[in-house]
Amino acid sequence: MFVGREDELRKLNEMYASERYECAVIYGRRRVGKTTLIKEFIKDKNAVYFLAREADGGVNLAGFSNDVYAVTAKELKGNAFFTDWEKAFDYIYRISKSKRLVLVIDEFPYLAGGFHPISSILQAHIDNSFKDSKLFLILCGSSMSLMEKQVLAYKSPLYGRRTAQFKILPFNFFGSLPFLEGFDKEDMAVLYGVTGGIPEYLNKINPAKSVQDNVVGLFFTPSGHLYEEPSNLLKQELREPSTYNGIIEAIADGASRLSEIASKCGVESNKCAKYLKSLISLGIVKRELPVTENTSKRSIYLLDDAMFRFWYRFVFSNMSGIVSGLGAAIYEEEVKPGLSAYMGLIFEDICRQYIIEQAKQNAMPFLPGKIGKWWGNNPKEKRQEEIDIMTCRKENALFAECKWTNEKVGAAVLDTLVERSNLFNFKNKYYYLFAKKGFTSGCIQKAENAGNVFLVSLNNMF
Repeated sequence: MFVGREDELRKLNEMYASERYECAVIYGRRRVGKTTLIKEFIKDKNAVYFLAREADGGVNLAGFSNDVYAVTAKELKGNAFFTDWEKAFDYIYRISKSKRLVLVIDEFPYLAGGFHPISSILQAHIDNSFKDSKLFLILCGSSMSLMEKQVLAYKSPLYGRRTAQFKILPFNFFGSLPFLEGFDKEDMAVLYGVTGGIPEYLNKINPAKSVQDNVVGLFFTPSGHLYEEPSNLLKQELREPSTYNGIIEAIADGASRLSEIASKCGVESNKCAKYLKSLISLGIVKRELPVTENTSKRSIYLLDDAMFRFWYRFVFSNMSGIVSGLGAAIYEEEVKPGLSAYMGLIFEDICRQYIIEQAKQNAMPFLPGKIGKWWGNNPKEKRQEEIDIMTCRKENALFAECKWTNEKVGAAVLDTLVERSNLFNFKNKYYYLFAKKGFTSGCIQKAENAGNVFLVSLNNMF
């Protein structure tokens, strides 16, 4: 089933309706649904879809010939082949000169890797002929680093030739909900937290099974779809997967500063920084600063991909036991007791998303600015403080605390949040408490009396 991506689909259809030359670049990590989006867009259109292979230019040219003729001249499919890419693109130009045609080249980095001149050849045809046609060209790729280098970068021959670009991201929690129908709200959050909102992974969830059975089947079974998924993705994207494995595991185990990560992995700090940069470009790791700062030595590194976070936290060190058939027991022994702590960061992410969704509906006390975590020194108390979520704009600031616990949140949590907010001078301050299980009567009463406090339980988010 096709779910979500309404904004991207609407924009693509607007471009299609222009009847002039368009070039859309679509990229994002593997399994995120790029090809599904493209196929939904072209399903009712005159379109050629070509999936490039990890092969030389000749193999891809033969495949391209078949896919083009299958749409434009069925009698030639398998019987005629373009002798070179120049002639192939000349043919595309003639077909699209007076008639709208969508040409999709999926996994473009494979084509460019097997035949380096392709970008320059394509550039020449865009500049000399395609721009005067009705061609809608779509270049798609899963290797984000290669797409940025070969298509989007300033030094690329194709730089400036796109008319739109789409970086396809995982679904947020609210976008993932259609995949999770039939589960209760807490289970929805947990399943989002282990899949990271990746459509392919969400599609593997069986609504007839419990959360535990789904997670064990996906992660803790040797034949499970996600049992080796991070390892496979790293092998496809990176040259030294073992080194990256160590770095990701260190972050999953709690190391967050560059020096800590480098020390734990036995890698020099300057080399570790380069590895981290690669992981950031892939969307696996993120570098985070206190939300009120732009540059700081207090920056930390976190796993940005929730599926990677879960896998390295619970699966990576238990793979031999899983192969031995102990997956269900490992889930009982390690995952169940550690799931609440693991969900803490996931719930913070969900709460940030909630704030953004509310802002889209004009339901926040002010338009949020940058949203993130804050941490720093309390000079009065001489201790480090942390605020789960903070955002500000002009004289307004929002402070939030997120609690994924089985106990109701009490007034003391609100008092602490107010105390920490006193480290900042804003005219208008608003406080949000987010809770899995709701709030005590004392907390509710205090919030009502204050007037600038908002209590949001997981149930309220729906």
